[in-house]
Amino acid sequence: MMPVRVLHAQRGSVFEHMTLDELMGRCERYFEDGGYVIDQPFQPRLPEGMIRCYVGIDKVVGFGHQLIKALVPPPPAGPDSPGAQPGPRIMHGPDAAPFQALRARMETEWVPQMMELLCIARGDLPIIWDADFLYGPRTQNGDDTYVLCEINVSSVFAIPDQAPAAIARLVREKLHAEIE
Repeated sequence: MMPVRVLHAQRGSVFEHMTLDELMGRCERYFEDGGYVIDQPFQPRLPEGMIRCYVGIDKVVGFGHQLIKALVPPPPAGPDSPGAQPGPRIMHGPDAAPFQALRARMETEWVPQMMELLCIARGDLPIIWDADFLYGPRTQNGDDTYVLCEINVSSVFAIPDQAPAAIARLVREKLHAEIE
């Protein structure tokens, strides 16, 4: 029996040691009724946090950066210790310097590619949605790369202080377009 070390993605979890067969047995319910599990490779830079990219239709309206702890091994003091708690989400406007490469990729590459791949017209995109990214490996030049973690279309709030004005403009534009 092959031994594996497992860390559940839920905050406060601790490592468990079990056999691969035990792990597969525990996961059986996820495969019922045609279900499946998506395996996302572990990102070594996970302790540097997650970047939430807030998007208004197809333009970035802000960023949130948070040190997450749910997927990071708990500190020696345990899963309930202060060091195991997630950090605050620091909000930034769309012009925040550390995230301009991410913004450019979102607006000029990834969102247009997503729209084409999924056959979504610009007018059908949500007024506000977000995409969460983990830091990927640095390039040879030391630049950040990003790994898509998830896309959220509901429960997108709280948002950066700069986002409501951009959202209001987008709603106005959409209403004017529908009236004309």
